[in-house]
Amino acid sequence: MESIVERSAEAGAKKFVDWDSRRYRYYQPKGRKATLYEDVTVDVQPDPNRYLLQGWIISFADGTPAYSPTRTRLQSSDWHQYRATDEEWERPHYQRQSAIVKMIEQAIAYARAQNAVSLFDPDWVKILQDHVSASKHAEYGIGVALMSGQRDGMTQMINNSILTNASYKLRCAQDITLYLADIAPDFTKPFDESAGKTHWLEDPIWQPTRELVETVMASTDHLEQYFAINIIIEPLVLELFRSGFVMQVSARHGDFLTPTVVSAAEADYARNMANTVALMQMLADDPTYGETNRRVLLEWTHRYLPMATRAAQNLQPIWSLPRVKVHGFPDAFARAQKHVDTLLEQIGIQDEGGR
Repeated sequence: MESIVERSAEAGAKKFVDWDSRRYRYYQPKGRKATLYEDVTVDVQPDPNRYLLQGWIISFADGTPAYSPTRTRLQSSDWHQYRATDEEWERPHYQRQSAIVKMIEQAIAYARAQNAVSLFDPDWVKILQDHVSASKHAEYGIGVALMSGQRDGMTQMINNSILTNASYKLRCAQDITLYLADIAPDFTKPFDESAGKTHWLEDPIWQPTRELVETVMASTDHLEQYFAINIIIEPLVLELFRSGFVMQVSARHGDFLTPTVVSAAEADYARNMANTVALMQMLADDPTYGETNRRVLLEWTHRYLPMATRAAQNLQPIWSLPRVKVHGFPDAFARAQKHVDTLLEQIGIQDEGGR
């Protein structure tokens, strides 16, 4: 005889953390006290395994629930354990984005008022036109990939981290676009604002990077995208170009303005990287699925690391373009490789052949 399981949605039917307390703390905070971030984020997204006792209210036409763990190969005993290290939610995110945009706008306005752009070395202007402009397409592609993936996480905390990551990348692409458009009229020679797109689509230097970005965009696993972008692609390719080239070379060619724009992206990545490491550490150490998750993470590493390495090495000719040479590509690339190794080690897959 088939047994019948009754589940009540009546108030008081579910016993949770502090269910009998007047404080009404319905979740277990990470620290001793709950934070505002946790109050406005935890359990905002429903989960039948916790408090949605009547099951999913809506599902897709094929029966897949609104949020399904099948949308990623990684598994968790409790997705709700994750907390973003930067504790970012809507209000602080909008405030930070607004502050960054205002900072960049002010820097550009003051630099133009002092005619600082006229001091840029002509060779460097060519690099801005062709390659810094091309890099915005990589930033945009990463943002689009994450924007799609942020819908599929099993908790609001995970989706918030992926969504803010996407927002930062799209803002970075916009920053570069608007910055170059603002300073273009100040150059003595014509500045081709469409050159970056041409180089992104046709220049052999950028084609492995383009292939890498389009590959991660095509993935249907949101945590594969999140892992590949922040643990491999960002440090080995995009950060390599931003920090290992642009930030190092600009000032030597009379350009103190471009590093202001690029530094915002570097600060963004520091936050996104920390969030990604925290999530992947949780999944790699999961008491039930940790071993399986580590195998999946290692598989993704073996898929994306060779592609990212090839993309990074293909950018090497750009280091030879500036008139004044600062640091060579080998040193910058070695630092990028070490950064990837450190991230993999922090997650717990380095000793299993991550590189």
